[in-house]
Amino acid sequence: MTPEFPGARTPDREYTIDAKGVGIAIHEWGDADAPPLMMAHGGFDFARTFDVFAPIFADAGWRVVSWDHRGHGDSTHTHLYSWEADLRDASAVFDHAAGRRAVPAIGHSKGGALCLNLADAAPFRFRKIVNIDGMPSRRPVPDVAEHERTKMLSGEITTWLDHRATTATAERKPGTVDELAERRRRMNPRLRPDWLRYLVSVGAFESDDGWRWKLDPSIRFGGFGPWRPEWALPKMASLGVPFYGLLVEHSEPMGWDTTIDDVTPYLPDGGHVEEIKGVGHFAHIEQPQATAARIMEFLGAPA
Repeated sequence: MTPEFPGARTPDREYTIDAKGVGIAIHEWGDADAPPLMMAHGGFDFARTFDVFAPIFADAGWRVVSWDHRGHGDSTHTHLYSWEADLRDASAVFDHAAGRRAVPAIGHSKGGALCLNLADAAPFRFRKIVNIDGMPSRRPVPDVAEHERTKMLSGEITTWLDHRATTATAERKPGTVDELAERRRRMNPRLRPDWLRYLVSVGAFESDDGWRWKLDPSIRFGGFGPWRPEWALPKMASLGVPFYGLLVEHSEPMGWDTTIDDVTPYLPDGGHVEEIKGVGHFAHIEQPQATAARIMEFLGAPA
């Protein structure tokens, strides 16, 4: 039985689509005929982390559509995890939910960077973009010569294959609900204990020897292939749709520590970024109502 948490609401619809052989779990809040609002979760998260945040937008007239990235939540565990694979899966979700209509999107952390990359590749999909602390800017990686890229790729392949060999049959460590909540608290130290226990109930499964997070143990951040988090930020400059970025005040283990000064040089024409005081990386969980109010002012009425 899922414990109650103030404001949390189970999605109104949950189903799986086929994204070229990968089952992607979709979760929707709001009227099925309402205008779609896409919502992308962060790395090592899952769509149900929006159980408080998404209903606020659904009650305002949106059909919030979120999805578990491959290997996360209820989506399929696969042999390959890469940035390009996440982009292909996101495109399949957009196609299913909106067809070729331009729709607004909100992305948190990795989900924010994912939306920036997808908008760069397929700008026709977006009407407006909101990025919640998903504008990584630290540790810039200089460009390298083509022959060095080839050497880097060889190393990437070897490292990935070694990683897959050691994790292919791995299982996540079991525990009680409180033990899994405590593990999550180490990465999300600002979040309430009752919220973390709620997350376990919707993001983990119970087996004979205890609870385990649904996240595929073979996932590592960035997956396989050439990708650096800070590559997402320069893509902002050429965005052709209205952009609103939210940064946070407090540093956290899963955050980027990006500042307004880091982002300002890359803002697109008409783009805006601001900091939310008193919150960490998970602003939409710490202050869901206040964060949603800022975003809804930017989005305007559902249309």
